[in-house]
Amino acid sequence: MKYSFKIKTLGLAIAMLSTFASCTKDFDEINTDPNSLTESQLDPTLAGPAFASALYAGIHNGSYSSPGVDDQGTWGIATGILSSTFIHYLNCGYGTERNAFVNGYEGRGWTRFYTVAAPALANAFKASEGNAEATAVLKIWKVFMYNQMVDAYGPIPYTEAGNGKEKVPYDSVEFIYADFFKLLDEANATLTSTSATSVASLAPNDRVYAGSVDKWRIFGNSMRLRLALRISDKEPATAKTQAEAAVAAGVMQTNDQSAFFKASNITPNNLNMIVNSWGYVMTASMESILVGYNDPRLSKWFAPVSTGAYRGNPVGGLEDQFGTTEFSKFNNDVLGNGAANTLSETKNIEIFMASENYLSRAEGALNGWNMGGDAKTLYETGIRLSLAQWGITDPTTVNAYINGSTLPTLPNILTLYPTLDLQDVPVKLPVAWSASTANQRTQIAVQKYLAIFPESWEAWADLRRSDAKVIYPVLNTDNPDAGVGKSLMKRIIYTTNEYSSNKAAVEDGVSKLGGPDSGGTRLWWDTK
Repeated sequence: MKYSFKIKTLGLAIAMLSTFASCTKDFDEINTDPNSLTESQLDPTLAGPAFASALYAGIHNGSYSSPGVDDQGTWGIATGILSSTFIHYLNCGYGTERNAFVNGYEGRGWTRFYTVAAPALANAFKASEGNAEATAVLKIWKVFMYNQMVDAYGPIPYTEAGNGKEKVPYDSVEFIYADFFKLLDEANATLTSTSATSVASLAPNDRVYAGSVDKWRIFGNSMRLRLALRISDKEPATAKTQAEAAVAAGVMQTNDQSAFFKASNITPNNLNMIVNSWGYVMTASMESILVGYNDPRLSKWFAPVSTGAYRGNPVGGLEDQFGTTEFSKFNNDVLGNGAANTLSETKNIEIFMASENYLSRAEGALNGWNMGGDAKTLYETGIRLSLAQWGITDPTTVNAYINGSTLPTLPNILTLYPTLDLQDVPVKLPVAWSASTANQRTQIAVQKYLAIFPESWEAWADLRRSDAKVIYPVLNTDNPDAGVGKSLMKRIIYTTNEYSSNKAAVEDGVSKLGGPDSGGTRLWWDTK
């Protein structure tokens, strides 16, 4: 922990700021030695660059243009090897596919968050003192950033994170969620009442919404809806209040309100850089759903093998179990449409999609909440937006999918390995809206799983919360901890460095967790 919170991290973050400033060309070159800067030297001119750093590092991406600070391997390890593998968005044979924490992979995302993202955000807050609109936007981004971390690890350093101390206490999940709603309340009040349409101090460096007051306000309310559903099993009354308030205040309704980080040669899309080079392929779970549904997104995301069929790799296979078997790779453009060798610089990074809001509202409507529409219409609108996001707008194609009666299918790998434990297809429902409320909930979970792709942090949290059977159990497990086995991983364990440098705090965090520091301990909101 001492590497996360000492004041020297200010210099680290400021070094990142100069990188982002040179990218946007809207900030004068920093001539002062970045390692000599202190908090007292933060002024309003640094708010935008600090925010830019917090945005990029806050979505677990790193730039090869800032050696010694971060690199694209952060995404590969913090996201690719962990959350994306846990939920079968992709697979490439690392031990985490068998639910094992190996080689300290659990520490990469933690370290980069607390040495890059958190200090940058703290710097942005400091530089924005007295600027109500900028502070409101920063509160919204703080909720987004820390929500991913608290949903991954459980209790984490939050209230005092970035305070310059070596020993930093952990806050409980329950406390952090309560603060999230408080921050979103404050931000919405500020951005609703202001006459400003743009946050001038952040706009030149804001690679998500270019400082738009309205879009950030809508993003904040969309976060409120997401968090409301997360606690709906634990605190249903609070969840209802927060969800209805979010929808009334305005959540994302169109794809142009979706949140993407605009990639560049300085801030590349790490997924595009990693998935093919590290050998990631489609999983059997994704194949079962996409092929069975004749999903038009399939050909956008993956390529068939040489036989012309799509073939997914079952997650949890033993080392070299499938030999040289060919599996479907991500399309050559890795979900992008840029020119050759520029994909990582031109394919924007998905943060929060409007389609998710409609699917969340559909579930809220089933809960009896006022979501501004009926569950079926909201469900189908969410699907339409997701398809449109990927360029699928032909009415005949879209309607055929929404009204589809086909079911997810057995994976192609069974033609080569017929004895694999893959006969029980997880999803047993079509896309077409069911007459059963229980089935409708599962359908919503399946479509949200597809709509959020490839942003795996939220998809992982939503699968744990909903408990919907969407993906196969892993074939084999290397994790003997209670609650793990072949099932969906419940959380990421704390880092070894925390036990050596912040022992009392992390042990207090474990006590607030309410169970052992293992991948099988459910978080506060995960009640089923």
